[in-house]
This record gives sequence, C-alpha cells and structure tokens, in this order.
Amino acid sequence: MKAQFEFDILIIGSGAAGLTLALKLAKHGKIAVLSKGDLTSGSTWLAQGGVAAVIDDLDIEQKHAEDTLTAGGNLSHDDAVNFTVEHGRESIDWLIEQGVPFSKENGQLHLTQEGGHSHRRIIHAADSTGRAILQTLIKNAQAEPTIQLFEDSMAIDLITSTKLGLSGDKCLGAYVLNSKSGEIAVFKAQQTVLATGGASKSYLYTSNSDGASGDGIAMAWRSGCRVANLEFNQFHPTCLYHPQAKSFLISEAVRGEGGKLRLPDGSTFMHKFDKRAELAPRDIVARAIDHEMKRLGADCLYLDISHRDDQFIKSHFPTIYQRCQELGIDMCKQAIPIVPAAHYTCGGVISDIHGNTDIAGLYAIGETAFTGLHGANRLASNSLLECIVFASACAIDIQFKLEEKFDYPTIPAWDESQVTDSDEDVIIAHNWDELRRFMWDYVGIVRTDKRLQRAKHRSDLLQAEISEYYSNYKISKDLLELRNLSLVAELIIQSAMLRKESRGLHFTLDYPNLAPQARDTILTPINYQWPS
Repeated sequence: MKAQFEFDILIIGSGAAGLTLALKLAKHGKIAVLSKGDLTSGSTWLAQGGVAAVIDDLDIEQKHAEDTLTAGGNLSHDDAVNFTVEHGRESIDWLIEQGVPFSKENGQLHLTQEGGHSHRRIIHAADSTGRAILQTLIKNAQAEPTIQLFEDSMAIDLITSTKLGLSGDKCLGAYVLNSKSGEIAVFKAQQTVLATGGASKSYLYTSNSDGASGDGIAMAWRSGCRVANLEFNQFHPTCLYHPQAKSFLISEAVRGEGGKLRLPDGSTFMHKFDKRAELAPRDIVARAIDHEMKRLGADCLYLDISHRDDQFIKSHFPTIYQRCQELGIDMCKQAIPIVPAAHYTCGGVISDIHGNTDIAGLYAIGETAFTGLHGANRLASNSLLECIVFASACAIDIQFKLEEKFDYPTIPAWDESQVTDSDEDVIIAHNWDELRRFMWDYVGIVRTDKRLQRAKHRSDLLQAEISEYYSNYKISKDLLELRNLSLVAELIIQSAMLRKESRGLHFTLDYPNLAPQARDTILTPINYQWPS
C-alpha cells in the first residue's frame, strides 16, 4: 500500500504566501506545506526590493492605489487594489511581530522609492528583503507543532471528485512526488491551496529560480479552473549581465536611489522615453532598454550608481555590492552591465479576494493567483505585499470552511504499472531549452502576430512530444516541470494572440494602440481551442 497522508489543509508552495497562510492557520488544524526543493528554493528568497505599503505620514493609501492602477494600464480591478492597499500597514505590522528585521534609520523604518511609485513607501531589509522575510517565516513555521514541512515534494496533479467520476466538483488533495526517493503519495486535505509562484522560467533569461515552472497554474487548468491575463509577463529591466551571474537581479531600488541607465558610450536615454526617466514603470523601462539594445546591436546596457557615496552604496545594497565584487565589478566605481529578464507572471488562476477558485476546496494565492490586482503590469514591491494580504484573507475563509468537514471517498494510489524507466532523459533537456528559446524570441518584450504564430506552431509540436513521453515513462521532477511549463507557455501564447492591442506588458507592433475598452483575457478549459 502506497503512502497516504491526511491533513486539514494542504499548502502547495513554501514561499511568502504559503508560509504566511500556514502560520495564520496554525491554531486551526493540521497543516502540510510542500516545498518542491528545500525551503529556500523559491522566488521569495530572491526578492531584493521590499514590500510596498503606506507608512509615511505624508503618504496616503489613495496615492498607492492610484500608482497601482496607473502601472496596471487601467486594467487592475478597483476592489482588489483597494483591498490590498488598505491592508498594507497591518501586513507590515504582522511581519514585524513575526520578527522580520526591516532596515531602520533614526529608529524609524527606512523607506525607499521604486519605479512607478509617487512616494517613498518601500519597506525593506537592506537589499535582501525576501530572504529576511522567508528566514523568519521558516523559523516560525518549524516551531509550530501543527505545521509539517515536506521538502523535495512536488505535487503532480490535484485530486478532485470530478476526476474520480463522482458528483460535485471538489478538490480532495493531490498526488505528490518525493523527488529524492521517487515515491508517490496521496495527500488528502479538507482544503487545498496553490501557492506555487509564477512561470517566468518559460523564458530563456529570467530573474527567477529554476522552480518557477507554473505548476499551480497548470494543475488548476487541468482540473477545470479558468485562468486570466497570462499574456502579461513582466520583464525586470535590470538583471546582471555576466556569464556567471545566473538569475541575479539588480534591485529596482538602485534606480530609486539615483541609479542612471546608460548606453555603452555612457550617455543616458530614459528621459527620451518617459518624463519619469529611470523611475518609470517596469514595462516602459524594459521596452526602452530592449529598443536601445536592438538599435545599437548591444549585448547589454548599464546601470550606474557610482556617483553616490561608497558607504551609502555598501550599506544600502550589500548583497548586490558583494555579488558584483565577486564577479570583478566595483559598483562604487563603475556601471553594472544589465539586460531585461522575465520576472513576474501578472496573470494566473482566477480567484476572489479570499483565494477561492472555480473548484470548491481549492484556493490560489500569491503569484499563482489572478485577483485583478496587477492588471497589465505589476507595480514594484506589490508582490510581497500581495502574498501577505491575500494569505491572511484566505486564512479567514478557510477557518470557516473547516467547521464543516467531509468524508473522503476512496482515492486510488498512483498507478505506474503501465510505464517504464526512461532511457532518453536528454529529450527533457532539449525540449526545455527549445521552449525557453522560442518563448524568448517570439513571445517576449515586443511581439507580432507572425512571431506568435511561430510560437504556436512550435508549441503544438512540443505538446504532442511531451504528452507521449509523459504517458510512457515514469515521472520525474524535471518531466513534471517541463509538462507544466509547456502548458502554461501554450496558455501565454493563446492569451497574447487574443489581445488585439498594446497595453502594459503586452506590446505588439501589429496593434500598437490601446483598445477602446480595457478587458481581461479569460481562458476556460471547457472546449479549449486555439484562436483562429
């Protein structure tokens, strides 16, 4: 008999959203938290900038909301924006109560400014805010007897009553692969939460960890959930350009503290693209860099903060300074070579304010979810805020749901009797590389109908090959990630093909203007077809 576990709450994902939820529910049930790798392997650990919230007495929530709506290309949902902003201060207070060591100046929280913000409202822990938050949440979760943390555990697919041929449409848990032992267990749960992050690993160049393969979005879609606005992929303007600097981000805060973007000849250029120059929203800055790189045939451009005092740079950006030093770059004396890189998935699984999806008993929070907060482009440092705010709201909803427990039907063990060990794992690596390359080339910062059609053609071939491979060989973590990533890439392509305008992060040369009305792109699994 293969292992079967039973929990009140199953949280798939161990980043800021997942661990916040677990801690908020620690007194209300038995909780399992799945981490695909070790507990620090996700994107939260890499987040540098900070958490956006109204703290300064001279700042107001209305301005934060307006900045969010402006950055979102007028596609953000007012209710989600207002809900997030209104719960900003209490989210920061909760993180402080947990013990997060935010940076202070003269005894007060130090606030910095990032692109798209009209005021200093970024609370941070030097330049490694995500790490500081995650270290604190992990320590606190490990101390809770009701929370069980499972590392190297990857959800394969959700278990639903529909998949079991039963009436109703309820999530009952998930099949989970232990990537170390190869064993597959059933995790039953009264309530299941997707907090798996985004899908930026679908692009060749990305600031994300290797695990950002869209797992939650893919599993939800296969189970019947709608998704929305997946065409809006945020490219961070400044990722360190160096052969040994895999996925290393140069924080938005460097520009917030006066950093200048420069061409190879040392001249500035952002003032030609936007009156806010370096402090314009990320989509504008990324397109400007992409435009100049293509115009000049340059491999990279440069971010220069060397005009600031050496001690200021070292104290405000210790992580960035150290990493640059390791690579022979002294950011106190020279400009940092940078390129745009895929950074954040603004669309996701459609969910409400409390994280409810289309399936009973299934929630989505954090980057996996689409709440309407980000619209066509995420405002800097709203992501960590979103994780805390919506995890907190989700916890309240789950508390009420746990009062009415249901009996589980018989759930069969995972069947591997019809598959064999693969002797061609090289196919996975080749398909992964091909996927990321055509997504970067054809579904990147600037798009056209022709490029999207090329991507669609390659996606069709890849989907067929991966499906055949998945049906015949034993699963592995690499195969599951490729399967999920290829599906989400397909949904990104379809969403991009359906949007006949340029808005926010979706810029197409064939439709350079805004459509008269701002609308979400919603895809439904039932009768799913490619657009003609």
